[in-house]
Formats: sequence, C-alpha cells, structure tokens
Amino acid sequence: MNSSPAELALYKVLQETRLDITSQEENRLKKLIERQLETDSDTIAPANFIKLLCTIRRKGWAKKITQLVQQKKYVWVQPEDIAWAVSFIHTPEPNETNFENALRLALGNRLKQSSSNAHEAIQNLQLETNNVSARTFDNEQLTIMADTVAMAFDIQDKDSFIDQILTDYKINKEKDEQLLQTAKARKKQEIKRQREWENSLVSFKDIPAILHCSSRDALKWIGQNRIPIAQKIKKHGKDIWKFDPVELRKLRNQISSWIEEVPKGKKGKYINLGDLNIKNKVLANVAAMDRYAGHFITARSLKRHITIVTGPTNSGKSYTALETMAKSESGIALAPLRLLAHEFKEALAERDIEASLKTGEERNIIPGSRFLAATVEMCPMDNPVDVALIDEAQMLTDPDRGAAWTAAIMGVPARHVFVLGSPECIPIVKRIANLCDDPCDEIILQRKSPLITASSPIRLSKLRTGDALIAFSRREVLDLRSLLMQKGHRVAVIYGALSPEVRRAEAKRFNNGEADILIATDAIGMGLNLAIKRVIFSTIFKFDGQNRRPLTSQEIKQIGGRAGRYGKHENGIVGIMAGAGDPAFIHRNLEAPPIQENDLRPLVQPDSDIVQAIANEINSTSLFGVLTRLKRAVLRPDDPNYRLAKMEETFAIASSLEGVDGLSLKDRWTYSTCPVDDRDNGIQRLTHWAADHAAGKTISAPGSGKLPNPVQASRRELERAEKMHKRLVSWRWLSLRFPDFYPDLENAEKNTKKLNEWIESVLRQKRRKIEL
Repeated sequence: MNSSPAELALYKVLQETRLDITSQEENRLKKLIERQLETDSDTIAPANFIKLLCTIRRKGWAKKITQLVQQKKYVWVQPEDIAWAVSFIHTPEPNETNFENALRLALGNRLKQSSSNAHEAIQNLQLETNNVSARTFDNEQLTIMADTVAMAFDIQDKDSFIDQILTDYKINKEKDEQLLQTAKARKKQEIKRQREWENSLVSFKDIPAILHCSSRDALKWIGQNRIPIAQKIKKHGKDIWKFDPVELRKLRNQISSWIEEVPKGKKGKYINLGDLNIKNKVLANVAAMDRYAGHFITARSLKRHITIVTGPTNSGKSYTALETMAKSESGIALAPLRLLAHEFKEALAERDIEASLKTGEERNIIPGSRFLAATVEMCPMDNPVDVALIDEAQMLTDPDRGAAWTAAIMGVPARHVFVLGSPECIPIVKRIANLCDDPCDEIILQRKSPLITASSPIRLSKLRTGDALIAFSRREVLDLRSLLMQKGHRVAVIYGALSPEVRRAEAKRFNNGEADILIATDAIGMGLNLAIKRVIFSTIFKFDGQNRRPLTSQEIKQIGGRAGRYGKHENGIVGIMAGAGDPAFIHRNLEAPPIQENDLRPLVQPDSDIVQAIANEINSTSLFGVLTRLKRAVLRPDDPNYRLAKMEETFAIASSLEGVDGLSLKDRWTYSTCPVDDRDNGIQRLTHWAADHAAGKTISAPGSGKLPNPVQASRRELERAEKMHKRLVSWRWLSLRFPDFYPDLENAEKNTKKLNEWIESVLRQKRRKIEL
C-alpha cells in the first residue's frame, strides 16, 4: 500500500529528529502536515514539525503544569497563567524546569500588565489568593512569588527585594494575629460579662423587697416606663420579665415622688420622655427599641399623613409623588440605590427644582435648596419638609436592608409622606402608620401599557432588537453575552457588580440602539428607565445566598414588569427561554395575587444614639458587647410590634474590630455600617484601615492598578476591576465620615472614574477575547 505524502513526510522528520509520538498524535500530525505540504512535496522542515508537535501537546502540558502548581502549592497561579505558560514552551519534550520557567514568564507578563510596580504586583497576588480563601504563605512560597515578581520587573538586587517582602509579610502577619487574638479575648470577656449580668437579674417578685413597695405599685411603675425591664424572655409560653437589681436600687430615692404624683401621659405605642429624669431618659432610649417610633422625635412632633402609592412596574408611582413634591416648598426623595437617587435629582431638575444629593459615598449640597434626593439609609431625621417620597417599600421585608425602610418611613420629618411600592407592601406600611399614629390613605395605579405572557418558549435564534434576557449570576450573564456576540448580536449587560455609572452607560447603549439585546440580572428590577419590548427569563431558578430556589411571583412581576415602555412599546411581553421551563409558570406568577407576609412586624436596628445609650448602661466600650446585649436583652424575639434585624455583617465587623485599640464606640459603629464586599476580604481590609486610623495614620485611596487594553481584557481582569471599584466605594464612604484619615478623596474619585470608563470600554467591545 502506497504511503501518502503526509505519511512520508512524517516518517522522514521522525527519523531526522529522533522524536517519539503516540498513535493519537500521529493521526493529528498527518492532518496538520498535509495542510502545510507544498504540491508534489513529501518533506517538512524539522522546525515546522516541532511547532506542530508542540501545538498538539499543549493541552497535556497544561495538565502537567496544573499538577505541578497543586504539588508545589503555587496558590497564586491562575488558570489563564497556565494557559499562557504553555505557549512559551517550544521544546517538544519539556521537563519540570521548562514548565516552571514558562509559568514564571507567563505570570510575570500578566503582573506587568496589571501592576504599576513590583510591590503592587506582590499585593495583587496576595489579594487574588485571599479572594479564594484566607491564605497564609510559607517562606518558600513567598520567596518563589517574590523572585517571579523581581524577574518580571527587572529588579537588580533580587535578594534584598525578597528579604523585604519576607520581612513585610512577617510583620503584617504578626499584626493580623495580634488583632485576631485580641478580638477573640475581648469577645470572650464580653460574652462572660453578658452571662454574669443575665445571672444577676431578678424577677418581678423580687422588686417589692428591693424598692420597699407593693407589687401593685411595681406593676404600675413598669407600665409607666419608670422601672426599666432589663430582659424579656418567653418560657413555656409565658412572658418572663427580668430586672437589673443594681438599677432598681438607684431608683429608691424616687419612690416617694412617684407615690405622690402619677405622671400624665399616653401609654402604649411610644415613650413620653418628658416625665422621666435624666437617668431614666437613657433607660427609655435603651428600652425604646420595643417602642421604636418614639425614637424619631421630630417626626412624632409633626402631624404627618402617609399616602401609600402602589402598582406594578411602569405604572407611574414615582411620577405621582414627584408631581406633588414639585408643587411644595420643600421635599425629600429617598431611593433604594445611588443610581435612583441621581434619577430623582434629575426628575426634580426637569421640574425646575435644583435638589441636593446625598448618598453613602457622595455629597452634592446645593446652597439654599430645600429639596434633597438621597438613598434611604441617608434619610435626614431633623429638619421638617412638606413632602417626602420613599420608593420601593417592598424592601421593608428585606432581611439586610429592611430596617432602613422602617427608620425612613417612621422617621422622615415630612408632613405628607408618599410611600411607593408593590401591592405586597400595603399591610406592613399600614402597620407602621398605626405604630406612629399617622393617618394613611392609598392610591392604587395600573400599568400604562399591557403586560402579556409569550405563549411559547423563545429560542436564542429568535431573539430580536429590544429583548432583555435575564440571568441570575455574573458568570451566566457574561456567558450569554459571549454566545450572543458570536451570533452577531450587539449586546449590553447589567449586573450587580457593576457601578451605577456603568449600569447607566449600558442602559443608554441599549436604549439608543447601540446594543440590540440587553442581558441582565435582577439588578434591572429597580431603577433604570429601559425601553424593553420583551423580558425573557433564561432560568426560573436563582441562588439567594443560601439555596437555589424557584423565582417568587414578586420577583417575576418586578423583573417582568420592565417589559413595555409607555410611549415606546405599547405592549410588554414576558417570556421564557427554550429549555428553561414552562411559559405557564411565568403566566401563573404574573397573575398571582400579592403574597401576604406572615410576619408584619417591621424590622428595626439601632442607630449610634441607641448604641451609645446601651453602652452607657452596661458600662462598656465594646461594640460587640453592646450589640450582644441588644440582641439578647433589649428587644425580645416575640416582641408584638417589631423584629430586630439580623445585622450579620454589622456583627461580623464589630467582632473583627474588637482587636483594634484607640477608636471610640461611635467610630466603631460607623465602621460597622460601612459597605464592604466580604467575598473580597472586605471585613479584613476594613479592620486594617481601622487599625491604621486608630494609630493616627492616614489611609491611602486604593488604586486602579495597571489596566490592560480593553480589547485584550480577560473576564478575570474585568472581575478584578469590579472588585477594585468596590474597594474604592468603601474608601470613599469612609472619607466622607473621617476626612482627616481618608484625605485624598480627589484621587479616589479619579481612580473610580478611570475604572468605570475602563469597565464600560471592555463591555462595549464588539468582540470578546477568547477566554483562557
């Protein structure tokens, strides 16, 4: 049987190079050689053959380098480093040294692209590694890491550089360990204090002996809030009140005046502080977590009226409230997101009202303006205004942020309060109005354009201009983006990790036709005016942080309601992608009645005044101790009116800050409410910043790093830029509260703008770099 030219060429070159190949490699090589051979030729140059052989062996080499990385615990190496490393290997039979050298070369090139200098490169490697887990490095690992960086940045005195890295790491590690151990010891001490205090409490039957009074008088004084209840628990279905004997004894000299004069005041919903002495005012503030409405003195002094404005998405709720506000002399518009606060400011500007802006990380105060657009958490509680608008009131039941809506609705000092939301919020808002003794009425709106369900699933090939495809993770959004771009679509994306500025830019691209398709997470459910014709769910499941679960009817209504835009798309269509589920599921949930919450008690959490009051009472400077007392003693789980918010992140930060000396309780509370991304070691970073603050040091603004050409940016580099932006959000938030210790706000804003522009430029690319 005659051999083909490719077979002859392969035989010859193998004889010449003396290389061994497998049968699988032989078949692939024949095909590759056949493409390269010239007409009537049966010879291939050894150099060309070696290139072909290296090409087909690279997949196997990547596996071997991965094994090497795992064996030697090079935890800082990323998948793209390995994929890049094999491209630097040009010998067909590499050994371990060749693999190591190629890996260092690839890693070095990446670091030079993403870091401005060697020290920044070391920091970035350590941060990237810690993003996966709380990682410590041994000296050998650090030495190899530092040597790789030194080679990449052509550092002449490598030994000194490596020694410096080892020394710095040791110092920082000791500092971290000291913070950790101090925090553990203090937490243990606070828990012990709490238990000792609880064990010292007495029951109601002990009060007469301590105060030398009758049981009847004791019960009356408790009802009048003269005798503070230290702890409320439920045992065997019965309420049990506990009292602090130390505080009871301090009341003895007041008993005679209580017997002579019964204080006049309204019992029930909140405490009348006027009849109490200074000491009891503090006690009342502590106890006022179960009479929370009374904490907002300015709001309680006004004759407020609450109007609940409900309706589905695109029904004109904001328009209704803003029109009333525009006719008033002063107003506050409160939004769930910084993005929406900006939109409220712009909406007021369209009505010839120049409003100030206040969010967690920015301030734009207009002198003389009596109007403010702000995020809900920034609601001012002191100066009365005519009209307030509080948007997205269904957030009242959100376990993380619901307490902010409770505080805003109860505390906003406005004579007329518009509370906007979906119909689900009506019962709980009415409950809050009742607790505040505020009359309320309702305005129920309907959609401006009809919303219908697509009768059959929609295939990707049938997507058209004006469609929004919904996914529920950043990875799924970017996967769909790559897939649709390969099919020739122009795509805009919106997901939670993007800053408000980038989200608005992407929304603008979609609205003005620069992008045909929008791919988004449920981040489009609030804010953003989007001209969407069809909302198409790519899945009917989402991971909520704990479980993967089906979408709720409220989520489907909130997101699906974005379909159709009055004046642009007369009908909104909500559908499901082929293979993702049954359209009947979407239809059923869109038509479902509002879900009734089982627990209508609003969520509450303390502010700095309540925290300080509790601290004064328990004689503690520990924020962890104060929050522990608050959770265990001040507001019982079965309180009839309120629920204490979980405050998990606040507790975690407070716990971490226990190891930091030199910060006041108020400053600790401020740090504990700072927005951080714990998936990026945000709490650990925040603790380091707080420790520097406590030591009197200034904290430099995070940089943007060296950003690669957007055309060449990988998905991991995009994620890194998003994380850098979140670090800047935390830093800027702190800068507005501690300007002396976070002084370079201008540079931080410059870096923020640089990252926003780069991220938007990456997302605007019409072609994606092949993911490594």
